[in-house]
Amino acid sequence: MATFLLEVGTEELPAQFVASALQQWRSRIPADLKAHFLEADQIEVFGTPRRLAVLIQGLPDQQPQREEEIKGPPAQAAFKNGQPTPAALGFARKQGVEVSDFELRPTDKGEFVFVRKVTEGRATPEVLSELIPQWIFGLEGKRFMRWAEGDLRFSRPVRWLVSLWNEAVLPLQLENAGTLVKSDRLSWGHRVLHPDPVSIPTAAAYAETLGSAYVQVDPDQRQATILKQVKSAAQSVRGQAEIPGDLLSEVVFLVEWPTAVVGSFAAEFLELPPEVVTTEMVSHQRYFPVRPVGQSSVQDHGLLPYFITISNGDPGKSDVIAAGNERVIRARLSDGQFFFKADQAIALADYLPKLETVTFQADLGSVRAKADRIQQNAQMITQQLTQPLSLDAKTIASIDRAALLCKADLVTQMVGEFPELQGIMGEKYAIASGEPEAVATAIAEHYHPRTAEDSLPQSLPGQVVAISDRLDTLVCIFGLGMLPTGSSDPFALRRAANAVLNIIWSAQLPLNLKQLLQSATARFTQTFHTLTPQRVASKPGASQTGSSPQDTLQIQLQDFFLQRIRTLLQEEHHIDYDLVSAVLGETDPDYTQRALEDLLDLLTRAQFLQQLRADGTLGTLYETINRATRLAKQGSLDTHTLDPAAAIDPAHLQQASEKALYHEIVALLPQTQRASQARDYALLVQELVAIAPRVSDFFDGADSVLVMAEDPNLRQNRLNLLGLLRNHARVLADFGEVVKS
Repeated sequence: MATFLLEVGTEELPAQFVASALQQWRSRIPADLKAHFLEADQIEVFGTPRRLAVLIQGLPDQQPQREEEIKGPPAQAAFKNGQPTPAALGFARKQGVEVSDFELRPTDKGEFVFVRKVTEGRATPEVLSELIPQWIFGLEGKRFMRWAEGDLRFSRPVRWLVSLWNEAVLPLQLENAGTLVKSDRLSWGHRVLHPDPVSIPTAAAYAETLGSAYVQVDPDQRQATILKQVKSAAQSVRGQAEIPGDLLSEVVFLVEWPTAVVGSFAAEFLELPPEVVTTEMVSHQRYFPVRPVGQSSVQDHGLLPYFITISNGDPGKSDVIAAGNERVIRARLSDGQFFFKADQAIALADYLPKLETVTFQADLGSVRAKADRIQQNAQMITQQLTQPLSLDAKTIASIDRAALLCKADLVTQMVGEFPELQGIMGEKYAIASGEPEAVATAIAEHYHPRTAEDSLPQSLPGQVVAISDRLDTLVCIFGLGMLPTGSSDPFALRRAANAVLNIIWSAQLPLNLKQLLQSATARFTQTFHTLTPQRVASKPGASQTGSSPQDTLQIQLQDFFLQRIRTLLQEEHHIDYDLVSAVLGETDPDYTQRALEDLLDLLTRAQFLQQLRADGTLGTLYETINRATRLAKQGSLDTHTLDPAAAIDPAHLQQASEKALYHEIVALLPQTQRASQARDYALLVQELVAIAPRVSDFFDGADSVLVMAEDPNLRQNRLNLLGLLRNHARVLADFGEVVKS
């Protein structure tokens, strides 16, 4: 068994590309080897800013011999009068066999020609020579470049190539406009600590050899080294390092030989909000902040006047490196200090007129106009919430004020310099301006969740303003016809809709989303009456395109939200696909409109159905309800009637079994009503399970009935009886969508 090494040496690669390239190789290389009948004991990928490498151990010297069975033409087409036809001769020639090697075998489509073909395995180095260029230039990434005068494209210019089969060089070459990069055993060490070529004796000695040249090729080992050094460096100044995961992942691919260096800054900068200092350190300088030992949050407990940077230079020059970084951070924090003081010279509300100069979108006007729309949306939401949540005047005023001011910090100098701080600085400036704490908190919270992993707003004003902001973006961008397509979603509309739904579900907000969309789309079409929403073909099960611009816009948004609801229920709440269809409806507007009108009820029903499936109850309900539903479809009873008095004539009840079923359904009515009002569907299910024996007697008992009786009055009465049972079950879900377990 052999060990193979490939190293692609380049100019400094972007950290994101290195991480992505290694992930791509982890997936592609094993698959390519398997497709070429090669197996390896171990495949390791390595990467630094100047190289990508793969080390494959336990490769066979050649592919195994393979015996293949190949199906040819039909026997009738292959032979005429016992002689081979051109079709047979062509097949034999293509497969490299003689006609005498043919086997005629029967199949379900008649008799066919088959041949058994033995293929000798190729030498593994030969196969690798063909795969390697695909591995290199098949990598995907952003902003690839050409160099010299050639057509080769890669993230950065390729400067050297190491390709070793055990101790031997595997000949390869990459040509770029007459310039050849030929494989060798020569790599390069650290630019500063070992700026000379490094000869790698064998593939297996790769990591050790580069390590002696101050290149730690394994990113996992580099990460472990960085973590250890950062923690130790923080302890040296009696602090604890703040180690954001994204920053750690990036820094790993910015260095080849990491050295943690401690720097300091003037304590006066600690008077700045800690978010300003950490944003400058983490986002702009790639430093690790230092906080007091034992404190879990920088925001709550502040910082120490130190930072830790990971150097890729000479560890002996750490003092010089620290001094250089201290000059940089001092200048940046001085700017932040100036912005912070200057911004507070006027109240946050006084920044509102400046929002007129900031464009939200060319056709939609300024951010100031958007703030007004957010405030109007917040007022709509507040109206829906006031009675069920007993909102007081103070809370309502806080929501309204936060909605108005939520974008004001966008025109401050601090946010202009550090856009990541929008909302965060709005909260600080609101407090400095004397705004209520609830208003300030909502301004910061309304941007949450910023990512899929981020927390949701916790205060009611923050929740309302967050929904209002995203609702405006969705309505306006849809109104311009800029609907997401495939993977393209430049305005992050899917994420915005997901946030609206998750906030409503998490905070248990009793909102009618359908009504909110109606009001918002009406206001949009009145304000932007010259814009026409893009008309798109409806998907199966989606609403039809509306007859007016408002109808079209509203239908598109409803269908979009229904798609997001389906995705979130399946992926985040782990509801089975068929159960989502049962509560959401595939083509049933009763369910889709009910879902949009009461999202909390929708989630309750979906989770309850999943629970019923887990405990086995759903199987009993499935048999009972669907048997009744199949026959009820032949009747004329609508799907909304629940009261037996409106559908059943007791005089036409003849058999004991149908009378018993009737009385059960009469008793079921108050339970269904209570279950629906209280969202306690266990009451309904308990009664439906209890009815199951009566349904069985109705169909199969000694006193069973003939549903499709000749007497039309009897027939209709019995169909209505089954229809009532179906309708009561529909209060929970459409059991016709449930897949039998």
